[in-house]
Amino acid sequence: MENDLMVKVENVSMRFNLASEKVNSLKEYFIKTIKRQISYNDFWALDDVSFEVKKGEAVGLIGLNGSGKSTMLKVIAGVLKPTKGSAKVYGEMAPLIELGAGFDFDLTARENVFLNGAILGHSRKYMEENYDDIVEFSELGAFMDTPVKNFSSGMISRLAFGIATIGKPDLLIVDEVLSVGDFRFQEKCEARIKAMLDGGTTLLFVSHSISQVKELCSKVVWLEHGKMRAFGPSELYCDEYAEAY
Repeated sequence: MENDLMVKVENVSMRFNLASEKVNSLKEYFIKTIKRQISYNDFWALDDVSFEVKKGEAVGLIGLNGSGKSTMLKVIAGVLKPTKGSAKVYGEMAPLIELGAGFDFDLTARENVFLNGAILGHSRKYMEENYDDIVEFSELGAFMDTPVKNFSSGMISRLAFGIATIGKPDLLIVDEVLSVGDFRFQEKCEARIKAMLDGGTTLLFVSHSISQVKELCSKVVWLEHGKMRAFGPSELYCDEYAEAY
């Protein structure tokens, strides 16, 4: 049933052009480009991938580095347009792909809360209502009037995670987010994701930690060199993946 669907990925392929010439400077690159001395190799990051995610499901994407996991999430989030095929999302999405990507580093943390909220499509009133929750969750109360350029990567991640997980999005897309910050804060993030799942949010999740995928996800998409090797129960394929690598 279409109305049970949250994500529908159909025959998605994603091609990137990689320059095969070695250039030592931007100037040399432009000169060689003008003279047509740069040749490109096609690299298919994704190759004819199809799967569906139903509402309320938690699905992990597993595979070695370069298998296409992050590219797939970016296609679903609308950050990248696939070369072939389509990826449809039926509902409101909260993408946690590149934490802090929507920040202006010259602005304070407080100002960035409202800026990032606007980028995510939230009104100022909505952000004001959720502001205290964001500050409390990120544990950055003493730093909200500090420019973000003075923050560590862990502080930026905490603030971005706090902003992205307010409310109740239909779909939460998480890419390697739980690998940042200290262990205690990772557990806090994991607990918030579980609470969102209990509330009916659908999850797409990428992590290098197979045990984390197994704990949070009921199904996995196993990608290998851009192709889908398997799609099914996480219990089965996480164990198979761990044995394979």
